[in-house]
This record gives sequence, structure tokens and C-alpha cells, in this order.
Amino acid sequence: MRRRAGGKPTSSDVAAAAGVSRSAVSFAFNNPQRISTATRERILAVAEEIGYAPSTLARMLQAGTTNSLGVLLPQRLARVLDNPYYARFLMGVGQVCDQEGYTLLLSPPLQDSVLKAIPYAAVDGFVVCGLEADRGEVAELERRGIPFVLIDSDRHENAPSVDVDDHGGARDVARYLLDLGHRRIAVLSMDPGPDTAVRGYRGPLARRMAGIAEALAGAGLSMADVKLAEVPVTRTDGYRATRQLMAQDPPTAILALSDVLAYGAVDALKELGVEVPGQVSVTGFDDLAESAWFRPRLTTVRQPIVTKGRTAADFLISAIRGEDQHPHQSLSTSLIVRDSAAAPM
Repeated sequence: MRRRAGGKPTSSDVAAAAGVSRSAVSFAFNNPQRISTATRERILAVAEEIGYAPSTLARMLQAGTTNSLGVLLPQRLARVLDNPYYARFLMGVGQVCDQEGYTLLLSPPLQDSVLKAIPYAAVDGFVVCGLEADRGEVAELERRGIPFVLIDSDRHENAPSVDVDDHGGARDVARYLLDLGHRRIAVLSMDPGPDTAVRGYRGPLARRMAGIAEALAGAGLSMADVKLAEVPVTRTDGYRATRQLMAQDPPTAILALSDVLAYGAVDALKELGVEVPGQVSVTGFDDLAESAWFRPRLTTVRQPIVTKGRTAADFLISAIRGEDQHPHQSLSTSLIVRDSAAAPM
């Protein structure tokens, strides 16, 4: 028995060598009950001898399942992987994948378009991160009949979603700074995108801003009384923004809406010779692992990031399996007081 010269062996090669039809070869790998045991054993022996292996992906697609979950990301992969938040979130998703026998596929924007990435992802469903429910991606997933779960978004009546109490967390940390006596506060925010002027804040950022506004109102202040910097969520951008905030009429407290931005703020203040929290207090939002041993240890809002990922994956697998759909779920947050905030001098 000889293998064909050159190239990868195909099912036609197996059929010719075993003296059977291509359909019989397909049955041997996919529907063994359709042929006799002796014929299947002969086909499998020939396949092994000539080095043939069927395409697992093609077989899965033909069956209508890939046993893979997709995570639809709002930013390029390098930017996402630079943010420790996503490592924690994907840990939670991965725990469920390991438990349920699924693989995980990360789907960043294709040619700067999240919408274009959807058709190229061979997955059974998507965890959709940080996209508004009224954007084209959600409509496309609905049109294609692909199960999905929204994370860090606004609620959508036709899909399960998971988020945290962004409003309460931001309110609590802002109120904490106000109770310490701070009135010159700067908010270091993630960049809301170019359409904010038209559509306003959306999703988690809208909820966090509303929480800050509520706390300020309780002290007789408004958002007009705080300095605001909106930047990408990187440590470098937190550093740069803080340098600018300190250049004129410096605040006594910087309320960062992510721990990563808070790290950058502390970097800048140390470089400027400003004591934290002696001269300027800094708070974060997330409670990443580094925040507990960062110096000074970061006062921040804890959100259950791993649990969020795990819950999202559980909801998605239930949707894929056609089980009862889960409703929207909001996970609690809590203020973690450490060393980076104190009363103003």
C-alpha cells in the first residue's frame, strides 16, 4: 500500500487504498454506525498507515458546533493584554471552559472593526466585552443567531448580561474622599471615545460618572467643580495625564476610574516629588492583585473580575445549550481602604 507522492493525504486517498467510497471514509470517522465494524477497522488502519487525519474544525462546523467560546474584544490584542483587568477576567472565563470542555478564542477588531471580526471566529457563542447594545455588532450577532452575553455594557432585553455595581462603587470612593475633606478633586477617567459629545457617556463609564456626581451633590458640589482627564487605560497615559493635572491648580486628590490609571498617577507624583497621600491622595477602581502590595498600598473599589468572567461563561454555555436564559446580573462592589488616601494637609 503506497501513499500518494507529495501533499497531505486526503479522504480520497484513504478510499482508494481501502477500496471503499469517500462516503464510507466519512462514516468511519463521523457516523461509524452506518458501516460494518470490519469496514471501519480497515479504513482506520489504512488512514493510520498513510498518515491521514480528518479536519477536526471542518467536522465540527459540519456538525454545527466547535466547542469553543469566543471573547469579542473592543480593542486590539496588544492593548487588551497590557491591561491586567483582562487577565483576571479571562481567568474566570477559562475556569468554566476547562470545567465544561470548551476552548477559548480571543477575537480583537479586524482592520479596526469589531464587526468584521465576527464572521472569522469559529465559535459557538461570544462573550461581548465593552460594546453598547445598540451598536452594529450586537445586531449582527442577533441576525446570525449566534448566542452571546454582554459584559460591561448596557442592558439588552434579548440577551443575558453581566456587570458590576459601577454606580455604587464610584459613589462610595468619591464620598470617601469628600468625607476626608477633599474638595479639589481630579477624576482620571478612561477615554469614552469620539462620539461622547453626541451620545454622552455609555455603559460602565456612565454609571461611574453618575455615582461620582451623586457623591458630589451630597457635598454641595457638581462635576463642574472637579478636573477631568479622559485617557486610554494604560499606566503610561495615567502618568502623562497626572503630570498635566499637577501643572496648574493641582488637586489634593486624584480619583482614578481604574487601578492601572492610579498606578500611573502615583508614578508621576513620585517623580514630581509629591508625597502620596501626604500631599495628594490617589484612589483606583478594580482592586487588581498588584494594588495590595503597590506602594503606597492602593485604596480602591473592588469588583469581582474573575467572578464576572466565570458568570459570563456560565450564562453563555447555557444559551448555547438552549437552556433557560439567565437574566441580567449585577455583581456587588466594595470600597477597599488602604494607604494611598488621607485627609488633605
